[in-house]
Amino acid sequence: MKDVPVPDVGDDDVLVEVKASAVNHTDIWIRRGYEGDPPIVTGIDVAGEIAEVGADVDDFAPGDRVVLYWNTTYCGECEFCNDGETTMCRDYGGLGVKRDGGHAEYVAVEAKHAVELPDGVSFEKAAAAPSNFGTAWRGLLTRAGVGPSDEVLVLGASGGVGHGAVQIAAHAGATVYAASSSEEKAERLRDLGAEYVIDYTETDIDDAIADLTGRRGVDVVFESVGGETYERAVRSLARGGRLVTIGATTGDADQAMLPHVFWKQLEVIGATGATMGEFEDMLEAFFDGDVEPIVDSVISLDEIPAAHERLSRGDGFGTIVVRP
Repeated sequence: MKDVPVPDVGDDDVLVEVKASAVNHTDIWIRRGYEGDPPIVTGIDVAGEIAEVGADVDDFAPGDRVVLYWNTTYCGECEFCNDGETTMCRDYGGLGVKRDGGHAEYVAVEAKHAVELPDGVSFEKAAAAPSNFGTAWRGLLTRAGVGPSDEVLVLGASGGVGHGAVQIAAHAGATVYAASSSEEKAERLRDLGAEYVIDYTETDIDDAIADLTGRRGVDVVFESVGGETYERAVRSLARGGRLVTIGATTGDADQAMLPHVFWKQLEVIGATGATMGEFEDMLEAFFDGDVEPIVDSVISLDEIPAAHERLSRGDGFGTIVVRP
């Protein structure tokens, strides 16, 4: 840890005293130099209390509780921004990636990127929601159009994004399959809406899906793991199925599985982040109690390196939250 100045507050900004921030795989990528311009304060998911408002800010006052939209960096002028698709902007980034994030005592953002946090929602739960549940919301609902007629397999289901995807798919009315590594995690996933849970330590995921679906496969696979799991994901899809990929935490896939893609006429759909509108829709479902982030544990700033190791191993369930 190191001391840095409290961020400057522009006329359109709010200064937020961080009450909770989440640990995310993006933090690990930034630490490894994947993107960003170090030195940078990591932490893309933030909830806290407004400490100061800029001269032109009328919607908030000091003391207000807020959760922050993390995709705060985009040009606002390109074809994608003009269509409201800010996550496709070449300048796309935001907290903890292209500007200092929330693994600190204070963070400053434009007021338009703050959303009021209801009194009944804890800062810890709020910090666990933004990028994890926002990305799952965009990937499943906007990009893949998941609905009641779909069967959805969620891989990496016990992680921050995965346990959100299980709930969001169930919220959409889909039949949810999830992959897990223990019976304890399986029980928790069933409580969150998974109808079928596969223990991938005992059977190959695609073989289990073939058995459970009468060899048909599922309509949608939500995948964030990459590596060898990508092949199992493609094999698990029914003809005309959709593969939603939002990450590659174990690395790139060894092969594109192109014979399966063209023969079964699959759609491979990428999804990154969420627009402000998708973020607000997700928060509405969260605040209404339709989905709920699970906090794995609450740690201090100096415990973040150990938390990165836990994330890399796939330990725990839900999201690790930092309380400065």
